[in-house]
Amino acid sequence: MRVFQFTEQPYPSVWNDHNGSLRVNLPNRKLDPKVAADLFHRYYDEWQLCDELGLDIMINEHHSTATCMSAACVIGLSVLSRITKRARLLVLGYPIANRPDPLRAAEELATIDVISRGRLEMGFVRGVPQEVPIANLNPVFQSDRFWEAHDFIMKALTSHDEPFNWESENFNYRHVNIWPRCYQQPHPPVWSTTGSTYNAHKLGRYGYVMATLGTGYATRRLYDAYRKGYAETHGGAAAAADRFGYLGLVAVGRNREEALRRAELIASYPRSSAIVFAPFRNPPGYLSIEDNVRMLKGEGKPRSFTKDGRVVDMATGSVQDLIDAGVMFCGTPDEVYAQIADFVEHCGGMANLLMMGHAGPMDHEETVGNLTLFATEVYPRLKALRQPEPVAVAAQ
Repeated sequence: MRVFQFTEQPYPSVWNDHNGSLRVNLPNRKLDPKVAADLFHRYYDEWQLCDELGLDIMINEHHSTATCMSAACVIGLSVLSRITKRARLLVLGYPIANRPDPLRAAEELATIDVISRGRLEMGFVRGVPQEVPIANLNPVFQSDRFWEAHDFIMKALTSHDEPFNWESENFNYRHVNIWPRCYQQPHPPVWSTTGSTYNAHKLGRYGYVMATLGTGYATRRLYDAYRKGYAETHGGAAAAADRFGYLGLVAVGRNREEALRRAELIASYPRSSAIVFAPFRNPPGYLSIEDNVRMLKGEGKPRSFTKDGRVVDMATGSVQDLIDAGVMFCGTPDEVYAQIADFVEHCGGMANLLMMGHAGPMDHEETVGNLTLFATEVYPRLKALRQPEPVAVAAQ
């Protein structure tokens, strides 16, 4: 198993001063640039520690929000590609549906891969609904834009013999010729995320690494949809465990008390990420008819499920609720290892843990303690964890 440390690089001091929305319309006068500078430097210090501890690194991008100051993930990738030595650098995600310039996106990714000497992992995502107005795009066609941008970027990264032109509904280029080309050939590994069985099936057909975020014990359903798609395009073969990733909150302590203290701080992530002004939550055309029906039925809140089917609201659930749902792994090193191993078995295999070992108001000392204890006393056992035998799930 590989483990990627993830933090959204938050600005937590305003989380209790937001007037109903931490995203999109929170005035930036509430941010002190000096405090933000200290936070950024601290987060990079912690990622350098991860590099030294043998952990990989995950970075993402959001806009106009106090929950994530990483508004241009290529900047973070640029810094990390130079100051780290061995860690894989996963960008999950890179919201290509919101970019007007997939050529520039391809150039950025190729350059980062070269600077890092082949340590980039590309995670293409559609983007969250509340950021549609920031991107100044029509949400109705966002899915189409995503796949057009994806197709263009992949062609741009893998075309080496001569320039080409590109004409599609959204993008038009007379001359495409990426310099430098990628360090990894034919291109860096590709990831994406989803909470939809339809999209999971499609990602399986591509064979990309698929990650789910806080889906708990409902994750098996998504993984099986991926397995069906994978088998369809890979001669009936079973998808290996390295095709699956999962983002979970992780709080480790020398004793239960220390672990629970850290868990309460990390739980601030699901409790804050959904604080969005109502008009931005569901722009017309962004969600499918099926997803809108679910919202009308009151099923639109971020939630997960325990093994026995109990619903857990991630925004209001207790730490124990989050543990029961497989959203959080918390306890002593032995307990955390056992919880992760159980989750892997339930999912039928999962070889990429996206670990949120920091969130919100968790300070540097607590974060370093959490990461170090995990890396020294949990991770070695996860590397040796025997994955369940891959099973091909036939299409119905």
